[in-house]
Amino acid sequence: MSEEGRCPTGETIVVAVVSYNSAAVLPELIASLGPGLAGSAWQLVVADNDSTDSSVRVVSDLVPDATIVRMGRNAGYAAGLNAAVTAAPPHTAVLVLNPDVRLDEGCVSELLKVLRQPGVGIVVPRLRDRHGDRIDSMRRTPTLLRAWADALLGARRAGRFPRLGEVVMDPTSYDEEVETDWAEGSVQLVSAACWQACGGWDERYFLYSEETDFDLRARDAGFSARFVPRASATHLEGESGVSPRLWPLLVVNRVRFFRQRHGRLSTMAYWGAILVREASRAALGRPPAKAAVRALIDPQRLRTPSGPEWIR
Repeated sequence: MSEEGRCPTGETIVVAVVSYNSAAVLPELIASLGPGLAGSAWQLVVADNDSTDSSVRVVSDLVPDATIVRMGRNAGYAAGLNAAVTAAPPHTAVLVLNPDVRLDEGCVSELLKVLRQPGVGIVVPRLRDRHGDRIDSMRRTPTLLRAWADALLGARRAGRFPRLGEVVMDPTSYDEEVETDWAEGSVQLVSAACWQACGGWDERYFLYSEETDFDLRARDAGFSARFVPRASATHLEGESGVSPRLWPLLVVNRVRFFRQRHGRLSTMAYWGAILVREASRAALGRPPAKAAVRALIDPQRLRTPSGPEWIR
């Protein structure tokens, strides 16, 4: 076990990390695990998506008793998480972590206090970005009204009103422990019971929307997700918002996710809202939005499950 003694409650946490050419960020993540999981028994399991850098060696050197699952291909985030949990020893909870996360001291002990409450299946901490600024990590259920409000008003204006904004942007909402529909997936502590009830993360989402799907399926199964401001971590965040390769995948997966839970007409209206949003930004000359528009009007890309070709 990668631990500092046994947890007195008998809980064991699987720390599930998916790596893909993550050698540059893994050392700081690993350094934060001891303080972040202080008082808990834990085992690190890393699913490596066929990295071409030294990701696997970094993990094995720094945590010799870590379990490393070599995927043999770039299978995506959800598939990697599922493989990590499948390879893990018996456990009571799964800590999902991006490789570019750094846990604050005592983060997980605060999350565990809330995860033990009846009906709670997922808990998430307060997140900061690389500059120390708050990340608006809580989300509301995607709806047609919210999609059109985002398209016409912008996320920041729409986020001031719960009925209109999918992203929770009110700073005071991040001061108290509250229930959230879903949350950013970079740090999530999930009970084993919740994970088993939901059957893992949906591997049809190569990247993006997999946490939306999982958290809302957990709610459907009777498990709530809670935001815990006493627990905190840093997420360096990737390049999805500025990458013409990644942003179209994020956008198209939003439509795919909505389609899973709604009828054809509602999905067409939702697609229209997303297209209007991206087209308005493309008109301002933004390359990621231009790439997203091309993806949204390509029937093949909308129908076909996403894969590694999106990020090449």
